[in-house]
Amino acid sequence: MTELERCRGEYLNHLTVERNLAANTIAAYERDLRAYLAFLGERGTRRPDDVIRRDVEDFVAAKRADHAADASVNRALSAVKGFHRFMVREGLSSVNPTATLRVPKMGDHLPDVISIEAAERLLDQDFPATAAGMRDRAVLEVLYGCGLRTSELCGLDVNEVYLDEGFVRVMGKGSKERLVPLVGTARRVLGTYLAEARSELFSHTRSASASAAVFLNMRGTRLSRQSVHAICERYGRMVGIEGLHPHALRHSFATHMLAGGADLRALQEILGHADIATTQIYTHVDRTQLREVYLAAHPRA
Repeated sequence: MTELERCRGEYLNHLTVERNLAANTIAAYERDLRAYLAFLGERGTRRPDDVIRRDVEDFVAAKRADHAADASVNRALSAVKGFHRFMVREGLSSVNPTATLRVPKMGDHLPDVISIEAAERLLDQDFPATAAGMRDRAVLEVLYGCGLRTSELCGLDVNEVYLDEGFVRVMGKGSKERLVPLVGTARRVLGTYLAEARSELFSHTRSASASAAVFLNMRGTRLSRQSVHAICERYGRMVGIEGLHPHALRHSFATHMLAGGADLRALQEILGHADIATTQIYTHVDRTQLREVYLAAHPRA
């Protein structure tokens, strides 16, 4: 293990224990830093003080050359900058080659949103009359009906669902807990799945200990993020929505709530956004859709 690799381990431990970052964030930073150290290793760089600004710039350029998305490049650069700051602060390095590097500001990216009509087609289609089919319908209803992140849906446990009271208790980013309303069709479909289908899926498990997960796969264990993505894509394709992903349903939930008159602060609380500026992106989406309606309908547009 090189000196840089040992420092990486200490930094990730710092993010986990002291910063209490979400597991998915830490996993992303670990991948970015692993790629960064592999890049440095190819150049024969093993020690923190041997890294120069040009190394970091070339690493970023290499990611862009591999057609990485701007968001991925910026996240990797943020991970690298944080890593070098940490090493200097902890006395593991005497220089910070990223001190004058700036992470480019991302422009407002309007999230993928499906129309209310498309959401109705998605959720009102005929689902297989099987335990897996009932689960898949419940997954889609909860994603759209509650606006959950994929990780939040996968991490949901049975004791966090309060059907009678009409809410679910969700563990969001940074291990922050919040209550999310569970009403209407989402509540009914989830209740049916829990009462009639989950036990059949759980009967397939080989685990000695009972799984607490709400959503189970065909082996009776917790449904994975990849499986949720596959469910969205498969059922979306069936009704003519290509490339549907779980976050598009979260975005659509927020946009349709605002269009229906929801309060921005209340929506911030439901979505679990730390900063209301994050929630405000959905007002931009709504304005964009209003403009499109205007341009299509006004005789002098």
